[in-house]
Amino acid sequence: MPVDKTTQHHIAEAVRALPIETPSWGYGNSGTRFKVFQHPAAAHTIQEKIADAALVNRLTGACPSVALHIPWDTTDDWNALSAFAKSEGIRLGTINPNLFQDDEYRLGSVCNPCSAVRARAVAHIKDCIEIARTLGVSTVSLWLADGTNYPGQDDIRSRRMRLLDSLREAYAALPAGMNLLIEYKGFEPAFYHTDLADWGASLTTAQELGPQAKVLVDLGHHAQGTNIEYIVAWLLSMDRLGGFHFNCRKYADDDLIVGSSHPFELFSIFHELINGGQDGRAAKVDYMLDQSHNIEDKVEAMILSVMNVQTAYAKALCVDHSALTVAQQRCDVMGAHRIIHEAFETDVRPILAAMREEAGLPADPFQAYRASGISEQHAKERAE
Repeated sequence: MPVDKTTQHHIAEAVRALPIETPSWGYGNSGTRFKVFQHPAAAHTIQEKIADAALVNRLTGACPSVALHIPWDTTDDWNALSAFAKSEGIRLGTINPNLFQDDEYRLGSVCNPCSAVRARAVAHIKDCIEIARTLGVSTVSLWLADGTNYPGQDDIRSRRMRLLDSLREAYAALPAGMNLLIEYKGFEPAFYHTDLADWGASLTTAQELGPQAKVLVDLGHHAQGTNIEYIVAWLLSMDRLGGFHFNCRKYADDDLIVGSSHPFELFSIFHELINGGQDGRAAKVDYMLDQSHNIEDKVEAMILSVMNVQTAYAKALCVDHSALTVAQQRCDVMGAHRIIHEAFETDVRPILAAMREEAGLPADPFQAYRASGISEQHAKERAE
């Protein structure tokens, strides 16, 4: 579908203004239950992770912040770490508490039958809120591994009350202007039930807590066939969509490069975000990557992810909303459907390349990184 100059300008301005946060943990070595494959250029320290995140930002112009996971990324001097990030040209972003790795959390964290374990989990969330306050960060993102493996293992209703009581205490520590994003996941590591299993559970929990609690949608945390764009539309209409963890899954929570297997789904999500936004742009929520790059060059994977998000957004900006509204009002099923597909099939790559060049960025950040030799340089420097 040809794109007129006015639309091209709108696409460039909107995409340029969309910040995409990258995760510190996406730059280090990671793996599956079976194996962690070491990549020679992978980051090992938080400073190296921040440096890699800054490199992605310099190449794409789209990633001004890097999310941290606590205690993976903890430090004795947060002001010094923040200053280091600033010197690299980015800022520290969303703070993610870790409530799933310690042995005490084997039967859950904030839902655990043991009050001492619950108290420890709440204290950790509060510590993360304080870190966010110190850094001037406006978002704390919470994912729980809590659940059970067997019927009868624990009382589900009691676990829900423990969840609410614990999170109410943590929520009370939020300063004004800071949001708590509540993530959900259908299964894993618990296999009989998880305490925050779907968007309804996260939504009702957020409603119980208050207006600073919102739902975080992870694209990989859904059952096969789930209509994620429908979830996005509903949460937007209720002002409870807090943000995304962008990734892609073929079967379950694979954490693959976003848009790699389901590009039309990503496009459709952005279509709903534009519908729920203002001035023909996507709604102002947190856009974050959450991916586990097990066999890829970490920086390459992150750059390609950012480019895929920008491409999906640009295609969604091509939808002729006036024509679509007319077709919908006329009950023209195929006409409306065709308008959507024409936008999805539009080649927006020249528009995005021109946008980047105008901003002094490489037209193709992925190829620019490959040609730079930085990966090989990092492999030598980080070998020890």
